[in-house]
Amino acid sequence: MQYPLELTFKLWAFAPQISVIDTQGSFVFYVKQKLFKLKEAITVFADAERNNPLYYIKADRIIDFSARYDFTDSNGTYIGSVKRRGLKSLWRARYDIFDGETSALYIQEKNPWIKVMDALFAEIPVVGIFSGYVFNPVYLVSRTDGAVVMRLEKIPSFLSRKFTIKAVDQLSDREEKQVLLSLIMMLLLEKTRG
Repeated sequence: MQYPLELTFKLWAFAPQISVIDTQGSFVFYVKQKLFKLKEAITVFADAERNNPLYYIKADRIIDFSARYDFTDSNGTYIGSVKRRGLKSLWRARYDIFDGETSALYIQEKNPWIKVMDALFAEIPVVGIFSGYVFNPVYLVSRTDGAVVMRLEKIPSFLSRKFTIKAVDQLSDREEKQVLLSLIMMLLLEKTRG
């Protein structure tokens, strides 16, 4: 993949949808979340027309704060999973990325004060609509030894929600798929932040 990747939430869509485009302007993924499901169900497509499903993300349980989200390819082969750290994620968002039962990577919010300031700023009449320009969260993907391998940050914008993903260190193809699918799932879960 050609980094940085740009993720854009489709505005005014009934169901959350995300376009992922590489630095050459080519589609990498198109993500559509299914609504009104007791268990989260997300399909990741290769194209915006949603003709070619690549991956599926499914929760392991009905609506739960610390559900585990499993990733499979279009053939049903397990790729990995991601799980929010439950109550520990209330202050600083943290997600563990699993390959089977072991976790070698995690996602963590860089500065938890950003979401506090964004929430306070957003409550100010008229001025609050500009909070998307001022407070933009950053999430770091790291190995268990603390080495950062990928960085996701919100791009300052007025109405749209755009993010960039930048590769910081080398990852295997499998790890790269796990990280990208985990970041997409995290953004869908954290969409109220920033």
